[in-house]
Amino acid sequence: MKQEIIDLVFPNPLPTPEELETKYPVRNLLQGAQVTRIAPSPTGMMHVGTVYGALIDERLAHQSGGVFMLRLEDTDQKREVKEAVDLILRVFNDCQILNDEGPVFGREEQGNYGPYFQSARKEIYHAFVKKLLQEDKAYLCFCNEEENARLHDMQAKANVRGGYYGAFAKCRKLTEDEILENLKAGKSFVVRFKSMGHYSQKIVLSDVVRGKREFPQNDLDVVIMKGDGLPTYHFAHAVDDHLMRTTTVVRGDEWLSTWPLHAQLFEALGWDMPKYIHTATIQKIDEKGNRRKLSKRLDPEANAMSFSENGYPRTALIEYLLNLANSNFEDWRRANPNAPYQDFPFSAKKLGTSGALFDFVKLDSISRDIIGRMSAEEVYNETLAWCEKYDADFAVVMKENADYMKQILDIERSGVKKVRKDITKWSDVKKESLFFFDNQFTQSKESILEQLKSLSINDINDIVDVFNKLYDINDEKDAWFEKVKQVAQKVGFTCDMKAYKANPEAFKGNVSDVATVLRVFITGRTQSPDLYAIMKVMGKERISKRLTRI
Repeated sequence: MKQEIIDLVFPNPLPTPEELETKYPVRNLLQGAQVTRIAPSPTGMMHVGTVYGALIDERLAHQSGGVFMLRLEDTDQKREVKEAVDLILRVFNDCQILNDEGPVFGREEQGNYGPYFQSARKEIYHAFVKKLLQEDKAYLCFCNEEENARLHDMQAKANVRGGYYGAFAKCRKLTEDEILENLKAGKSFVVRFKSMGHYSQKIVLSDVVRGKREFPQNDLDVVIMKGDGLPTYHFAHAVDDHLMRTTTVVRGDEWLSTWPLHAQLFEALGWDMPKYIHTATIQKIDEKGNRRKLSKRLDPEANAMSFSENGYPRTALIEYLLNLANSNFEDWRRANPNAPYQDFPFSAKKLGTSGALFDFVKLDSISRDIIGRMSAEEVYNETLAWCEKYDADFAVVMKENADYMKQILDIERSGVKKVRKDITKWSDVKKESLFFFDNQFTQSKESILEQLKSLSINDINDIVDVFNKLYDINDEKDAWFEKVKQVAQKVGFTCDMKAYKANPEAFKGNVSDVATVLRVFITGRTQSPDLYAIMKVMGKERISKRLTRI
């Protein structure tokens, strides 16, 4: 292409490709170390699939002694959402997926291979667009949106494959004089890649997980530089991942169809391709029973921020996603209950090729296990931090009653074989704790009778009266339970469960019914953590106040 054309397209000095290769040298890393990146677009809420991909990137890099980068693909400025960058950084921080290079809080950057915002790399892209123009591997296209729409309609009516290729690539045929004339007339343009592929021929590409795959060659003359001078994803991917020395690209399987194009771009630029891992998308069952991709528009769980907002511990989502990524994670966690998840030997080879279903039941189970492994102090601190963001009123209650709250949270936690599993997320702590506070505990006679409807009001009152006379806050648990049994015997209930099961009509009830009466009066519910421990924490005065006749 004439130098005159190139000078009109790029009138200002640009770095040369050779200078850029020197500025961004091959990284000095140990053999086998992987350099990975996650490259989200700041165009709205953060999809949980992006967190999934970032986790895989982070594990591959850090397990191998490599580098994990965050790069922001902010070239689609029409769709960019204000505050979206901060949201991305906040989600990764909440999940503790921490990048070695790229933006951090405050839109600062760390690392020597930046800028990490694509919009700030314009000159770098222009240097390589210029190179392709000089080598006749790209050309200027002056077709406007109306012309492209007419082409699309015409191809649809003719029932032929859509796109800008072959006989449909109108501007590919322009002479240099025609290009100059259009430029001097001030016509807007984009730059297209000049594909040398043939759709009828095949290309074989190799994926780390999926193995060798055969595709039709790319013959589309895709846009590589838009009218605003910024690159498309396809071109930026090739340039950035080469200069940043990415060794492994992890991306969703929706990008499989673009792989032949990317192979062409790397070849045209004279570069080796990185390794690719195309991950299966996370799915769900819709109302009609069909599997589909988790949708930003339809599914609240697609929003990665929703998990911290709802109070899940930061590692709960991570361990759940690891469970989706490597099916042996669950067995490893069972064998290593107290090890950090980073000790798990993550393997790209174990990534599945079919989409896993998002399962809240499994997520909740993992979350309960994580909270169950924490001390009362840790649960208190994490809950307080969450409440200060999302429940200011209960945060005040927690801070004003810190010691009491820690005692509450320590029930069935330390010194027991079977840890309580009634807390799934930090938002549950309030629900499981409020009955400990007199100013938050209200219970009517009707509510008590409804929960104890198998018993008469006289028997209920007798149980309360007798227990109040026997109860001693200083009793150890065995002595406390002996008194519960004494109450049962005094009011005509049995402690012999075998006899009760054989002939329940012979008794008013059993010792379990007595404990249930006490539980309902004290907690307002028929199920709770260990009743003896609850009463010890509440203290004699509060217990006596609640155990009154109805």
